[in-house]
Amino acid sequence: MEEQRAPGWRHGPPWWGAPDEAEPHGTRRLPWRTTALITAFVLIGSNFAGHSQPHRVPLDGYGRVLLLVASLLLLGRHRYPAAVAFGAAAVTLGYLAAGYPYGPVFLVVAVACFSAVVAGRRRAAWASVGLLWAGHALVALWLYRWLPPAGDRRAGLTQEIVIGTWVLAIVALAELARVRREQWARERADRAEAARRRADEERLRIARELHDVLAHSISVVNVQAGMGLALLDSDPEQARAALTAIKAASKEALGEVRQVLDTLRAPGAAPRAPAPGLDRLPELVEQAAAAGLTVEIEGEPPQLAPGADLAAFRIVQEALTNVVRHSGSRHARVRFAHDGEALRLRVDDDGPATGADAGGSGNGLAGMRERAAALGGTIEAGPRPGGGFRVLAVLPSHIREDQ
Repeated sequence: MEEQRAPGWRHGPPWWGAPDEAEPHGTRRLPWRTTALITAFVLIGSNFAGHSQPHRVPLDGYGRVLLLVASLLLLGRHRYPAAVAFGAAAVTLGYLAAGYPYGPVFLVVAVACFSAVVAGRRRAAWASVGLLWAGHALVALWLYRWLPPAGDRRAGLTQEIVIGTWVLAIVALAELARVRREQWARERADRAEAARRRADEERLRIARELHDVLAHSISVVNVQAGMGLALLDSDPEQARAALTAIKAASKEALGEVRQVLDTLRAPGAAPRAPAPGLDRLPELVEQAAAAGLTVEIEGEPPQLAPGADLAAFRIVQEALTNVVRHSGSRHARVRFAHDGEALRLRVDDDGPATGADAGGSGNGLAGMRERAAALGGTIEAGPRPGGGFRVLAVLPSHIREDQ
C-alpha cells in the first residue's frame, strides 16, 4: 500500500520529507515556542536524571550539545517530518551509546515520531523508532563491552521489553491522533458537501418555482395581449377586459416572484405569504378562462402536506400552461383521484398540437418530473391514443415534512 502523505508534500524518497515545490518557502512558521519549551525541559530534566544515575557517564558539554541538537531538530518537524524523525532517533541513539543518563531525551523522539505520523509519514516514523530500539538493543546486549561507561553490564531482557513497550506506545498514540485528525477532515468534507448539495437543491427549487410562475403568467399575458390587439378597434370592451386580465396576471406573477426572491434575501426566514396549493385551484381556472381555455374539474382535491400540495398545484399549473401554449384545444380536464395512499392527478386536452413542442417544453416537463420525484412520486406525459395530450402524476399522500 502506498504511504499516505499529508497535503502540501510531494512524492519523494520515503526517508525524506521534502515540502511541495508549489508551496512558497516559509509559508508555515517554525514552531519556535514549543521547541524552546521542549529543549529547556530536556536539558534541565536530563541534568536532574544524571544525579539519580551515578553508574552512567556524567552529563558534560558534549552530552548537552547532543541534547541541544536533538531538540533543535524539532524546528523542522512540520516541513521535514521524516528527516526529523530519523535525525532525532540517530542523535538520541548516539547520546545513549555515549553512556549518558536516560531521561527526557526520549521526549524528542516521541514528538518527532508523533509529527511524522500525523503528517502521513508513517513508514518513516515506524522505521525511526525501530532504528532507535534496535540500536539500543545492540548497544545494551553486545557493544556495551567497548562503549562507556566503564564496567557497564549487559542489560536484561526486561529492560528491553520496557523500552520496546514505550516505543510501541509512542507510535500507537501517534496513530490514534492521525486517525482522529483524518476523521475530523472527513467530517468537515462531509459537512461542506452537504452544504453544497443543499445549495444546489435550493437553486433547483427556486428555478422550478420561477419557471412555473413565469411560464404560466406570461402565457396568459401573451394570449390576452394578442386578443386585445385583435379586438382593439372592433370591440374595445373585450380589449379592455383583455388588458384587465393582463394586469391581474402580471400582478400575481410579480407577487409570486417576489415571494421566491424573498427566500434568497433572508434564507431560513418564514415566508411573508403561504405557498400556493390546491386551494388556489379556482384562481388558476379563472386565469385559464381569461386565456380562452375552459377547465373542467373532476373529483375533489384532497388535503395534502404543504410540500405535496405545492407540487400538485404547480403540476396542474404547468400542464394548463402547456395546453394554452402548445395545444389547439380550448378545453382541458383536471381529474383528482385519492385512495388514501396516493393522489392520482390527471390533466387531459383534446388537441391537436399547434407545433413541434406538443405537450410543453423540455424544461416544463423536466420540472414536473423533478417535483414528483422529490416526493417519491412519478409523472407520465405523452400523447393520448384518441388525440390530444395527457399528464398523469402520482404523488404519495404521506410525505415527511422535511422533504
